Amino acid sequence: MKRNTDPISLSDALGEFVDKNKLKKGIDKVDVAEAWYALNPAFKSYTTSLRFDRETLYINLNSSVFREELSYGKVQIIQRLNESLGREVVKKLILR
Repeated sequence: MKRNTDPISLSDALGEFVDKNKLKKGIDKVDVAEAWYALNPAFKSYTTSLRFDRETLYINLNSSVFREELSYGKVQIIQRLNESLGREVVKKLILR
């Protein structure tokens, strides 16, 4: 068996590793959570739990007033999250 000895960049090697080992979903979950909390410092104190599954971000909030306020800007929140992530990862946002 002949091995390819051409040098590749570290980012390319890591990308291949992530793809080969099907780690993208797990990395997306971490990245989406970080992006959510980075959008607004207040999100940290109002968010009781966060779950990302099948392109949907589920957010449990401890304030019905805050939840109602955020519900009016769901489209903008999704856009800002995806801009922060650099690609379209979140397609739906459910606030509970």
